[in-house]
Amino acid sequence: MDKLNVNGIQIAYDRHGSGTPLVLLHGYPLDHTIWDEVVPLLEDGFDLIIPDLRGFGQSDLVEEQYTMADMAADVAALLDELGIGNAYIAGHSMGGYVALAFVRNYPERVLGLGLVSSQALGDSPERKDGRYATADEIMRTGVEPVVESMSPKLTPDERVQTFVRGLIAAQRPAGLANALKAMAERFDSTLVLPSFMFPVVLVHGSADELIPVERAREVKAAIKHAYLTELPGTGHMSMMESPQATAATLKKLQ
Repeated sequence: MDKLNVNGIQIAYDRHGSGTPLVLLHGYPLDHTIWDEVVPLLEDGFDLIIPDLRGFGQSDLVEEQYTMADMAADVAALLDELGIGNAYIAGHSMGGYVALAFVRNYPERVLGLGLVSSQALGDSPERKDGRYATADEIMRTGVEPVVESMSPKLTPDERVQTFVRGLIAAQRPAGLANALKAMAERFDSTLVLPSFMFPVVLVHGSADELIPVERAREVKAAIKHAYLTELPGTGHMSMMESPQATAATLKKLQ
């Protein structure tokens, strides 16, 4: 991976292909490698920028608390450093929350939006409390409880489960804890969805245990021109469980 200094931290990223820029943002508690299987399917038509978000993978850990808007600002600054003005922005799960924050704060830079196994709703009070409790547990005991609890929820596919177990185990406790708190405090984007005039595509598995497919249907209902692909039997890891269908949907951004 290459690294660039943005907003005072080192952000690691991969870059592949040629064409119109498309940023692919990973979810929690993962890193950029979740996109590896869709990259060969997209690189002929897109200039793919695939970062590790702050606190994850090979990007710098930031100890103080931050927000989804801060993570979106990292993406904007990364694009600046690469000399890219406008781009398509697609995010998986938490990466979708970052993408929505990017849309709110840099609307003039958005060519289109992709949400993969994500949602526009904010957290309920109960869900918010749960994230803070999990963050505290991670700082006390490390990432192993997340490995055990999250892996089966992310996917029913045993091959993908094996991959994500190793990926989660390699993350740093403070990175996961801070991301949980940032997700807990994110804005509810539901009311702004009808204002999105750019292309929007949605990919969601019918067997997603973490974010039910109904959340994607709600986004589709709010954005009449959005394109939704529902993947029967697929869990939360659409880009790994169904890479062909995920890539085909993201291509509809153009």
